[in-house]
Amino acid sequence: MRHGVIVLIAACCFATLSLKLLSAQTADELVAKNIEARGGMEKMKAIKTIRMTAKFEGGGGFTAVVGQESQRPNLIRQTFTLQGMTQVQAYDGADGWQIQPFGGKKDPELMGEDDLRDLLLDADFDGPLVEYKEKGSTVEFLGHDVLRLKVTLKNGDIIYDYLDPDTFIEIRREIQQFIRGSVRDRVVGYGSYKPVDGVMYPFSISQGPKNHPDEQTITVQKMDPNVKIDPADFMLPASLRTEEKKSGMVGVH
Repeated sequence: MRHGVIVLIAACCFATLSLKLLSAQTADELVAKNIEARGGMEKMKAIKTIRMTAKFEGGGGFTAVVGQESQRPNLIRQTFTLQGMTQVQAYDGADGWQIQPFGGKKDPELMGEDDLRDLLLDADFDGPLVEYKEKGSTVEFLGHDVLRLKVTLKNGDIIYDYLDPDTFIEIRREIQQFIRGSVRDRVVGYGSYKPVDGVMYPFSISQGPKNHPDEQTITVQKMDPNVKIDPADFMLPASLRTEEKKSGMVGVH
């Protein structure tokens, strides 16, 4: 009896380990297929900067013009223009800052941690699946009924990436952010993929809460790769820099 129990426990442990190894292998295989479907790592890495302009449609029928400039590895600047006013959100690799004229704030201000989380997701130039281990994330495969990958970010937030079973390209992303003991959920849908310098990018993006995932839609009108971008577009404005940053001493100590 005792020997039988030991054998049973060992078998259970082996089965659990085998499932974990199989899951990890399958997750990495799906990540590799996703990268290949998007154009392959070589073509993806060949794109160093990208500039995008698009039409935004929100609840209530109003429209706006949105723009985004991105540069490797994680620099980003997003603009939202409506009725002659432009909102700006940017990340320079260390700090996030914004200009919020619609709230009556015309001067630059530092972004709070909550708002910065969304911007940092967009700043990830290749997306959360590419080189996820180097970013401190983990990826799990959650089943064969749908191709769903669970990405746990370094900060504890969770992304569920849904891949098209035929193309292995992302078609849906569910994002869970854990903020001060509460959970903030949103859903992003991707479609109308087109090649840009051999790399597939979505030209239709929808997003919103789970109960209304199409609350906002973005239709990309133009996407230009490897354009020259002024580094000042990302940099923290002078009015927000500490004396240390103004003197160029950041990172020396």
